[in-house]
Amino acid sequence: MPFDIPYYDGLMQEEQAQVTGSIRLLLHQTFILERKFDRRTGRFQYNQEFRACNKHLEFIRNYFAVSGVEVQENSQLGLIYIQGENLIGDKLPKLATLYLLVLKLIYDEQMESVSTSVNIYTTLREIHEKLGSYRLFKKQPSPTDIRRTVTLLKKYQILEPLDLLEDLNSDSRMIIYPCINVVLMGDDARQLLASFDERQEDEGVQGKADLPLEEPDVTEECELEENELEENEPEENGPEENGPEEKNIEEKGASDNGID
Repeated sequence: MPFDIPYYDGLMQEEQAQVTGSIRLLLHQTFILERKFDRRTGRFQYNQEFRACNKHLEFIRNYFAVSGVEVQENSQLGLIYIQGENLIGDKLPKLATLYLLVLKLIYDEQMESVSTSVNIYTTLREIHEKLGSYRLFKKQPSPTDIRRTVTLLKKYQILEPLDLLEDLNSDSRMIIYPCINVVLMGDDARQLLASFDERQEDEGVQGKADLPLEEPDVTEECELEENELEENEPEENGPEENGPEEKNIEEKGASDNGID
């Protein structure tokens, strides 16, 4: 069916589908990664969605410009992403918010140490120790909550676990993708964490209004036990890898990935 859009109508049906998919993915996720980790090969593979978006980038830029949204390409980080005042991010659950904040800090710290890669490695232990230093845990999260959070961040291509989700433990290694820089600025993360630490109250603290983050609970003390992830409750079956195709992150992040 022609849309009276010369560039689009002149494409083959397969290419039209690629352009439509790129636009939908940018609207839903705001960014597309150039390379993603493939657990089967143990290597970073070129992302076909990025290839399609990059091929038709000029048309996609003009498409978004009509609504005042800019499409940017960062070749150094390997990202295509959108920016605009009218864009509203999804609201993350509390634990995902906390993970996101400390993941940005860990990413920046490792990049400052002259990292040779835009993809940074971390572990659950490091994430929880960083949260512990800010005293942001009311209690140690359950393995189910941890798996659900990792699944959610994986779906949005912020975090990539190298182990199967049902095998997660404190030493499980994970990749932090460079799109963390698009989701959250380093200064925003530090200011939020500092305000949480300074304004500890039983009812929690209010985050910055311009960030789509849900404020976490904070308390006076936080004691983290490294092995508690494996001891709190039995392991559950982890999810299969899924692409970022649904919009309701709180519902799809759990139901589509086999997490109760």
